[in-house]
Amino acid sequence: MNLPTRDSAHPRNKPAVEAVALCVRYQERVVLNDVSFAVQPGERVAVIGPNGAGKSTLFKVIAGVIRPTSGSVLIGGDPAEKHICVAYLTQRNEVDWRFPLTVRDVVMMGRAGQIGLLRRARPVDRERVDDCLRETSLLELARRPIGELSGGQQQRMFIARALAQQAEIMLMDEPFTGLDVPSQEELLRVLDLLRGRGVTVLVATHDLSGVTRIMDKVLLLHHRATGFGPPGDVLTPANLAAAFGGPVPAAGMVS
Repeated sequence: MNLPTRDSAHPRNKPAVEAVALCVRYQERVVLNDVSFAVQPGERVAVIGPNGAGKSTLFKVIAGVIRPTSGSVLIGGDPAEKHICVAYLTQRNEVDWRFPLTVRDVVMMGRAGQIGLLRRARPVDRERVDDCLRETSLLELARRPIGELSGGQQQRMFIARALAQQAEIMLMDEPFTGLDVPSQEELLRVLDLLRGRGVTVLVATHDLSGVTRIMDKVLLLHHRATGFGPPGDVLTPANLAAAFGGPVPAAGMVS
């Protein structure tokens, strides 16, 4: 069975993700301040900034996990309130890998929106999960406990879950952190798979060394948006200094 590109009916003539004067405050601390940008359907965007810059908070607002203090985020022109089309892949250190789940269990969670509460998976759901596991090279590991996976396998498992969910928008929070080179290359292969399916991908990272080269656009973030656009236009010395609070090594620049 071939996986469809998407099930949902968000209009293609509207941005997949649009932030409008977005502000988030935690008590007296301003995490995001007047952030605005628009990501078009199918684009790949790197959200770059130092630790604590607000990247994870931005993703949680887009995913509908937290509400902004002011401003808004729109998904396909509609308010971002836990759309089934948005998949949020949190940082791996936020997951309890001791929890007694198999790889297949986690990927099947992506079908919850189609199955409904307190209902059993249908043959079509099991077939979809197998296809997603196969696409991400995890079918042979389907019965393996999640705690026995490598870092790269963990990331691919969450991508498989998002594919099972039929997500149109995928938010990946620091997906390359801690991965060896082969695992990074496999993850890049899966990102190409997502592009082929027209999935919009936002990747949060503080590393400029490689991921920006495969991205259509960059959002440079340090509480404010200090730049948004093609990597070569945004990753200038002045913008990087504003985002990172000082000069950035030349190795981090995009040629």
